Amino acid sequence: MIRSRVIGCGAFLPANIVTNDDLAKRMDTSDEWIVARTGIRQRYIAVEGQKTSDLALGAAREALADAGIAVDALDMIICATTTPDESFPATATVVQSRLGMTSGAAFDVQAVCSGFIYGLSIADSLIRTGSARTILVIGAETMSRLLDWNDRATCVLFGDGAGAVVLQACEGKGDNCDQGVLNTKLFSDGRLHDLLYADGGVSSTQTAGKLRMQGKEVFKHAVTNISAAVHASVEAAGIPLSDIDWFVPHQANQRILDGTARKLGLDPAKVVSTVALHGNTSAASVPLALVTAVRDGRIKRGDLVLLEAMGGGFTWAAALIRW
Repeated sequence: MIRSRVIGCGAFLPANIVTNDDLAKRMDTSDEWIVARTGIRQRYIAVEGQKTSDLALGAAREALADAGIAVDALDMIICATTTPDESFPATATVVQSRLGMTSGAAFDVQAVCSGFIYGLSIADSLIRTGSARTILVIGAETMSRLLDWNDRATCVLFGDGAGAVVLQACEGKGDNCDQGVLNTKLFSDGRLHDLLYADGGVSSTQTAGKLRMQGKEVFKHAVTNISAAVHASVEAAGIPLSDIDWFVPHQANQRILDGTARKLGLDPAKVVSTVALHGNTSAASVPLALVTAVRDGRIKRGDLVLLEAMGGGFTWAAALIRW
């Protein structure tokens, strides 16, 4: 059968680092307060004039270089983002143009923090059905543009960045020993809208709005829903949770990561955490954490890697990959 193998990955972060101490100079907070509640110590913030497409382009170029392929080999670009450059066209088409890609297709996916895994699932389906052979999947955000900097409960949580992978068709036997995406599981529940959303939009306020969140309720649903997505993925694969080598979660809050690990009975040493350095970068957080663990040698070829995320909407998702 046809599998979607990850042949390259890349990341890009703005040069501007904002520490907790930097935020403490602007609002009533402290490094101790932020770390105790979130585990975050710093985040990267895009400078004035730096767009989501700029970050996405940087990650895309690095992923293509890592894959060792030219842009002409791409059939498609999928960009997961909540913070597009413009209402239209898709940020993916901006990246397409700036990469010099003159054929194929490019489009955006909006599933907030779960967006990268949603995009990965779409790409995997297109490759499995023969509609495409090589697809670039990007998660890119400038979440700082959606923040209310007077709301210390939310503004300390988020950062900007981008991560990307290149998926390419390869032949597999159809079992769990195959290299590539083994399965993806996608979920949503629109009834939970009011727990995490932006209070603006083209058809409602004609503005982007600001991010609003009920933190305690989000925490409760995050641990439950993420755990359910993880179980759905491993059960579909017919493998025990203990066979997973690495868990790469959405980097929302260290307390959520710890709570999920406890609920699942996971060894914390298997959980990739970059939240202290990046904060919550929404759709970029899973690929940023993935690239970090690949670059530092933790994730190796042949490892079973489980990605998971949850975001506003609510959306949540998991993806099981044989690296």
